[in-house]
Amino acid sequence: MLDAASRTQARPSVDVAVVGAGITGLSIAWHLAHLGVRRVAVVERSGVGAGASGVQPGGVRQQWGTRVNCEMAIESLAFYRDVTERLQARARPVLEQCGYAFLAESEESLARLAANVQLQNELGIPSRIATPAEVEELVPGLVGDSLAGAAWCGEDGYFDQPQGVVEAFAEAATRSGVELMIGTVESVSQDGEGWSLQLADGTALRAGQVVVAAGADSVSIVRPLGLSLPIEKQRRYLFLSDPIRERLVEPLVIASERHFAAKQLANGRVLSSDLAAEGDVESGRAVWRRTVQQGVEAILPVLQFVSYPLLVEGDYDVTPDHQPILGAVDGLEGLWLAAGFSGHGFMMAPAIGRRLAAAITGEEPRHPSLVELSLARFGDQTDLTRELQIV
Repeated sequence: MLDAASRTQARPSVDVAVVGAGITGLSIAWHLAHLGVRRVAVVERSGVGAGASGVQPGGVRQQWGTRVNCEMAIESLAFYRDVTERLQARARPVLEQCGYAFLAESEESLARLAANVQLQNELGIPSRIATPAEVEELVPGLVGDSLAGAAWCGEDGYFDQPQGVVEAFAEAATRSGVELMIGTVESVSQDGEGWSLQLADGTALRAGQVVVAAGADSVSIVRPLGLSLPIEKQRRYLFLSDPIRERLVEPLVIASERHFAAKQLANGRVLSSDLAAEGDVESGRAVWRRTVQQGVEAILPVLQFVSYPLLVEGDYDVTPDHQPILGAVDGLEGLWLAAGFSGHGFMMAPAIGRRLAAAITGEEPRHPSLVELSLARFGDQTDLTRELQIV
């Protein structure tokens, strides 16, 4: 990894520069190297996984409400099942397939989940609708009195070491010849037949093609090109307990109508969240705790004696339809986007990395998902296909 002093001695140009060393950017870089691209650089302002990828809890699921997300989730899960072997990961992260339970307390919510399950089943995802009694069996300690039912998939789960997955992508990429550079990219501009990345210290990196995968910061990076990315940075909050030896709740439980979610992680900490938490931390903390407590009392009384001394903050890069912006940009040859994941980039990173790398190298230049999720879809926002099954 290059520091500021040695960066001036770096190669003056690369074939592909990736802006952002989160899991999405690292996956793209690794896949590019895997396809034989020799000169790939990942430019990051502070370090690997320093943004959202460094605080996410490592969830991986196939339960989505749009076909394109379901298909990317299927591909990503297949990759993640063998991630240690694929990336020769030193940390040996383990995917614990403990299940996700999306709860419905109204018939309207249950009908929406049922429609999603129908789509998922058509694509081969083994999700199903469960009755309240079945949910109580699937999630020991849950009380289903207030439920109309739930959507369940036992293949969904969590990594025991999510940061280890991010680091495994970084290590695999560098072993494959990818160069990790420390520097803040302020903008990108066309430079002859290629591109120039302007860094905050005044230096520049030339690249044949550029992938901007910098989360919400992607907005300011491409703004000088006249591009307006419909991405909003949203602050998100998670409560974490101290590590608890006793296993209290294994599956992730999401009660969207209550804005409540909870899960016990592999390290013993219980994660609980007010899914609608926003605004000032000091004024909101007590409100968010009440939401969590009310959810616990109504649905998961097994957690009633758990306290949450830690409040962890992170950012979502959110689009109007809660789907990412992926692929090429019309009129700007060699510029690629991978941002706006609405908090779910970790889950989709393997599929996104493969598809973008295949498009960049010309092996699969117009994958249907990259066409559907391109920036161009926001030209007429009345036609957007919104992803509603988000957490």
